[in-house]
Amino acid sequence: MDLSRSDLPGVALAVVVCNAVGAAPALVTATGSGSWYDTLAQPALAPPNWMFGPVWTLLFTLLGVAAYLVLRDGSGRQRTVAFSLFVAQYALNVAWTLVFFGGQNIPGGLAVIAALWAGIAATLAAFYRVRPAAGALLVPYLAWVSFAAYLNYAFWALN
Repeated sequence: MDLSRSDLPGVALAVVVCNAVGAAPALVTATGSGSWYDTLAQPALAPPNWMFGPVWTLLFTLLGVAAYLVLRDGSGRQRTVAFSLFVAQYALNVAWTLVFFGGQNIPGGLAVIAALWAGIAATLAAFYRVRPAAGALLVPYLAWVSFAAYLNYAFWALN
């Protein structure tokens, strides 16, 4: 991926920002013991609650590195389009948490996650055009959101 020591401050900043923005809605919509989420019938493939924090931290870290690579290596319209798509899909990511958990709105969450999935796919393609490694770093995120979409649908079907 050819990152050097001089890239570390920029990468660190991008990773911190992505993790902070990504985690912020969870602080507002805490789903601890006894929460609305705990009252829902769980899909068969629902992972344990403790798994979500580490998975999202890893995914947000990968997003931060990918965004840094695009900002560092891209130029002109190609970089602008790629980063604009990144910001838009990130807004949808935040919106999903607020709608699903904050609003306790399962069908609304399903609509948002469908738009999020499309936004991630578009961002992945745009990142790949700027820097193939940046696009590749979004593949696990797209896979996880695909799984999350299944879970959202299953919650809707069961509840």
